[in-house]
Amino acid sequence: MIQNTSQAVLLLILANVLFSMKGFGDQLFFEKFKFQVARILQGEKNRMISSGFLHVDWLHLGFNMYALYLFGDIVDARLGTFSFIAIYFGSLLSGSLYSLSYHKKESYYSAVGASGAVSGIVYSCIMLYPDMQLGLILIPIPIPGYIFGVVYLLYSIYGMKNRVGNIGHSAHLGGAIGGFAFTLLLFPQVFKENLLMILFLSLPILFLLVFGKKLNV
Repeated sequence: MIQNTSQAVLLLILANVLFSMKGFGDQLFFEKFKFQVARILQGEKNRMISSGFLHVDWLHLGFNMYALYLFGDIVDARLGTFSFIAIYFGSLLSGSLYSLSYHKKESYYSAVGASGAVSGIVYSCIMLYPDMQLGLILIPIPIPGYIFGVVYLLYSIYGMKNRVGNIGHSAHLGGAIGGFAFTLLLFPQVFKENLLMILFLSLPILFLLVFGKKLNV
């Protein structure tokens, strides 16, 4: 399968691995480039991108890169390399922006990982192929992509509000929203191809926009 994977996906995986490995062995490097609210608000905006190439450990890195490997090539093949890269970095940035907005009063809040970018790619892939069957470790039978997409966003909203686990749910949510928006912008044909599914996938996002402040999310 490696030989069929796009060069863009492989380069992004390589960049993540090399940058993360440097961070594993160099704490000063890790601290300099991680996402941290206070530093970003003081002007270090580069952290909003650089943090997406750092990971806590090999398991964290491996999980994100495996998801990118599985879904990235599908998006690249369907939309082209330019659109794939635009969605990846657009989702990474939107995940960071959403996290910054949500945690702006928590000056020491910090995070790392490509989860925001990868969430955007996964959501984009689901928009393109909503009927794709996804097999998950905790669920013994495959589920349609559009069901997974909605459940994923609803869980991210719940996890963000209730601070479930040591997970950057806000980055996941912001990244998925970015993937949704950039896919529509770069490939508006998806409206014609999967209109009902796109409307269904937009429900959690609309819910967040309408009721987010009331629910404090």
